[in-house]
Amino acid sequence: MNKASLVQCSANYIPLSPISFLERAAVVHGDKISIVYGGVRFSWQQTLERCLKVASAFVHLGISRHDVVAAFAPNIPALYELHFSIPMAGAVLCALNIRLHAPALALILQQLEAKAILVDHQYLEVVLQAVDILSQSNSNSKPPLLILIPECDQSSSSSHIDLDLPLGAINYNDLQEPAEPGFQILRPNNECDPISVSYTSGSTGNPKGVVYSHRAVYLNSLGAIFQSDMRKMPVFLWTVEMFRCNGWCFPWAVAALGGTNICLRSVSAKAIFEAIDLHKVTHLCGAPSILNILADASENDQTRVIKSRVEIIVAGALPASEILIKVTELGFNVSHGYGMTEALGPAIVTPCKPKLESQYNLMMEGVDVKDLNSMESVPYDGKTMGEIMLRGNTLMLGYLKNSNPNHEVFKGGWYRTGDLAVRHSDGYIQMKDRARDIIISGGESISTLEVEAVLLTHPQVLEAAVVGKHDEVLGETPCAFVKLKEGFGGGGGEESCKEIVKFCEEKLPVFMVPQAFVFGDLPNSTGRVQKFVLKKKANLVGSQE
Repeated sequence: MNKASLVQCSANYIPLSPISFLERAAVVHGDKISIVYGGVRFSWQQTLERCLKVASAFVHLGISRHDVVAAFAPNIPALYELHFSIPMAGAVLCALNIRLHAPALALILQQLEAKAILVDHQYLEVVLQAVDILSQSNSNSKPPLLILIPECDQSSSSSHIDLDLPLGAINYNDLQEPAEPGFQILRPNNECDPISVSYTSGSTGNPKGVVYSHRAVYLNSLGAIFQSDMRKMPVFLWTVEMFRCNGWCFPWAVAALGGTNICLRSVSAKAIFEAIDLHKVTHLCGAPSILNILADASENDQTRVIKSRVEIIVAGALPASEILIKVTELGFNVSHGYGMTEALGPAIVTPCKPKLESQYNLMMEGVDVKDLNSMESVPYDGKTMGEIMLRGNTLMLGYLKNSNPNHEVFKGGWYRTGDLAVRHSDGYIQMKDRARDIIISGGESISTLEVEAVLLTHPQVLEAAVVGKHDEVLGETPCAFVKLKEGFGGGGGEESCKEIVKFCEEKLPVFMVPQAFVFGDLPNSTGRVQKFVLKKKANLVGSQE
């Protein structure tokens, strides 16, 4: 073909960016409700106008292209709006985990060099503490501009915050002044420019800043629509935190379909069932703990009949089968997602029903289990273990300010997840463990996930995590950290220990049965169990505490 007559120009090529989803929603679904938060309602036209005002204000405040703007807030309308307004100003959004304590938050802010941080009124104190720590540790650096987000229906004058704000701090409502005349959205010059930074949970060490591009987010939003079987104008209940992989890209996906976002400051069974009844919720997502919340709901909360089935995607270790059965009977279709921050959320979604195939993200070009050395695909025999590897357009650009690991995780042209798995004859990928968590005991490979799954089926066990404990003869043996359900006596004494060991012996090979137990709360300050902490502790305790 003669390419001389072909042309690429602004008429047929525009850098991909999810900003366009909001602009389209305002045109096609202008008067339709975009956001519901208690008694507050916004239409798609209003949401676009609000985002334009905030973007204009950011530029006026000196926020420049590629500057980082952080947010510390629960799932409220302002955080949803920031997923559009910050990129519209050419800046990069970083939605932070609201479970972070001040020292950890200060370290992240120092790495980000954020020009501003928007903080929900409920979390102001911890952010002020973090900024103070940051100022003391680096007196030469300029602290980020602090922007307070009051409760959605409160004006700046009626805010009930009693804490003194730092000099120069402003109120989010004050950004809602009319946009500067002629304000133009600062679209990305290159679709691979960064749009956001999402931090990993730190379950295996210090959290890492994972950088997403406009292109990856745009495509992953479309992939999420297919994976979750979303139709036109869905009603999405915000039970997955927007700070986790930007809410798995659903802020942008819902806008692409002109759907409705139901925002929740806090998640409870009562809030979920009420929202389903009042707003006809079609989809919700989150950690598997959502399933426990629904299954354990009181009869009063469950009296509201679910008239049409609600789709749920959860990512993480699934609870016991009886929990899944009960949630299904309540009117939910449950699917299980596999993914990570580096893949912008779930890359594989499998319905929790027999004989239904896994759905790979449509935008992921390759999902495979490979031998770590040869890079050859492992046989589909359900036995040979390899590492799950991904390649495609919906992966991170890299880690923020951390160049060496970037090259390592992309070595060989694939993203190396660090997760070990086998592949069955039908192509199903069964994850066995994190590569760093697998226990080698006397030459046998022990999946901590498999041991945890058995422990979680014990009627007394609420939470469980298994790590390797050093053994002079075997190398390592399994050590179980267990939190018991309320109402069970013994508090994790010798009798509980013996009973759980016997339970495990009936369901696991002898070499997989935990040889040591520690009872109590599991460390999960960021919402994920920190196994690196448990492993250190395991090697300091005696057997069967």
